[in-house]
Amino acid sequence: MNLSPSKLARIVFDEFHSESWSVSAARAAEMQPDDPANASYEMAANLLAARDFCLERNISKPLDDELLNEADVLALIHPCDPRWEQTTSRHSPALSATELETVLKFVQRGGGLLLITEYEHDKYGDNFNELLATLGLRIENGKAFDKTRCAHENSEWLIAEPAENSPLGHLAQRACFYRTGWCVESAVENSTAEIAWHASAAAHPPKAGVIALARLGKGRVAVVSDSVLFGDERIEAFEHRQLWINLLYWLAAPGFSRQLPQKNGAEVSPGTTSLIKKVNELRILQERDGSVAPASQAAAALYAGSVLETLALLRPEFPHQNGYFDALGRDLERWITGGFSKPDFAESLGVFRPELERRDGLTHLVLFPMYTPNASSDTRFEALLMRTAWPDWLAQLEQTSYRNPKFVPGHFLAFSAGYESECAVLFPETVSLKARASNHFGVIFCDREARRLQRYASRAADAVGLMLYPELECLLGSMPLLLETMALWDLIHDTSHSLGELPFDPFMIRQRAPFWMYGLEELRVDLRTFEEATRLAAAQFPFARHVCAAILLDRIFRFPITGTRVRNYDALGGQLLFAFLHQHDVLLWTNNRLTVRWEMLPAGIHALREELTGLYKLGADCSKVSFWLAAHDLIARYLRPNVASRWKAGTREVTDETDPKKWIGLVHEDEFPLGSFHLNLLRKIGAAS
Repeated sequence: MNLSPSKLARIVFDEFHSESWSVSAARAAEMQPDDPANASYEMAANLLAARDFCLERNISKPLDDELLNEADVLALIHPCDPRWEQTTSRHSPALSATELETVLKFVQRGGGLLLITEYEHDKYGDNFNELLATLGLRIENGKAFDKTRCAHENSEWLIAEPAENSPLGHLAQRACFYRTGWCVESAVENSTAEIAWHASAAAHPPKAGVIALARLGKGRVAVVSDSVLFGDERIEAFEHRQLWINLLYWLAAPGFSRQLPQKNGAEVSPGTTSLIKKVNELRILQERDGSVAPASQAAAALYAGSVLETLALLRPEFPHQNGYFDALGRDLERWITGGFSKPDFAESLGVFRPELERRDGLTHLVLFPMYTPNASSDTRFEALLMRTAWPDWLAQLEQTSYRNPKFVPGHFLAFSAGYESECAVLFPETVSLKARASNHFGVIFCDREARRLQRYASRAADAVGLMLYPELECLLGSMPLLLETMALWDLIHDTSHSLGELPFDPFMIRQRAPFWMYGLEELRVDLRTFEEATRLAAAQFPFARHVCAAILLDRIFRFPITGTRVRNYDALGGQLLFAFLHQHDVLLWTNNRLTVRWEMLPAGIHALREELTGLYKLGADCSKVSFWLAAHDLIARYLRPNVASRWKAGTREVTDETDPKKWIGLVHEDEFPLGSFHLNLLRKIGAAS
């Protein structure tokens, strides 16, 4: 069973042009048997292989289109004349004219190019400067040193730092360059070159540029002037590991954004399209409770009869749903012969069991009268075609760590008008029934969640000046990566609803408590999900770290401005998270620019989770109304209640506990209004949709 999520970026490490480093420790041992670590990049390569990258060594031929057409990043690690160092081959360290042209075209169409060199650059025989000339960069021939900021009092081991707002500075502020050269920007029209890391002002030369970046067409180029800091001996020193990760994700970002979603496993057939069209016509005729008025029943009979005929034609496309199709036909016929009263689809709901067939790519046709889409209380028929997303790694995690036999992640293939909304779920509780629903499954459409996050996090980050560090840029640019991120988030989130102190039923679809209670519950399980994802990442499932970033961005950006302000519990959870982290200086909002102190984020998340854990513990020991009041007080420590609130401390109108429903009626539709940050964000990018 494959327990690794998809690898979405391909890196080619060239070892054909007499590089002095190999990503194979075995080859490095052949090159330098007395000190193989001094010729090995295997640890650096393994860091990437454990993440989102697949790796390839080029040891057999010059660089050509066949090699690079499927690559996202090309790395040349210190090509060197064999007179100076032991190298991977005896071929020329210089690229041929044809290779130079091929590499530049590779970058222009979206490739990433990593060039690593050494001090006294000119003697090594590469022709990097010829390649860099069009980008406005040049590698100087010399050795930088710094007597004021160095390691072990060795001025040639200078300490460098990232330039202000450099994407390569994420969680990496110090690196030691062991005998390094430097780069300079040269005069080229429309140059995008920039120095990303530099030595101190007291160095020679002052602020020597030890890492430079440039863009060409759709692609990117990075130049590093010392090869030792990412070798096996030094990759774990200072913050070299994180710098290496930043560097490769920055180069690969265009490749991530080129990745297309995986095939959905089935095209939408003309029959399914026809069925959805007929359901859309039928739902227009329905009253609020799902019934049809006498004047519209003749038309409803025509549409419903046509739906039955279409279902019969579609049956061969869904052999695994035979029992459901049988029951669905009987439910529809009962509704028709019963005079189109409020529909009761208990029989078909009882046999619709997608959780029993969680196979990746399996499609289900769904047809029910329900009220879920767009948080509507009206009952309407809905039809949709969904694909189950159940990769091996997710199935294994569900079996071993997050047991949840009801959880079904899905992708939309087609849907009726009610799902043209924010709704991203399919729950049994929302189907029209006369008795209590059978609660067998919970479908969460992670593709809709992924697209919303991609759309709004990117726009919001741009609006507030939040720098997306390289790995986060790759995440938001890659729909396949977002789909897997959301599936993992949803699994842990959904499982977490049943864990911990549970003083009230968190699964109530129709609110039977003040809306802030549901906001706290959704936030509580996301905080647990954040910490579980952090634990998974530390336990060699590094893909999980994407979940942490997704939770933060979705909750602080999209949730507060999604939908109306009428008892919007998801919005409230996002507001509270933002306010808590802001007031604890994890989020900084200064000069109209948002900064996330990522190194402090786990502690901030844990602190808020501790507060909610304490509140939930109290809930088991006090009355329902007292629990609601305590929750209101907790939120009010970070979010100001509405000036018209009848629940806020000091002016509360809650005077007894005999009829809790009466006090729910006093809840203001916008009990905790948006703060200025989110109001400005709303004005800049508009409400999420």
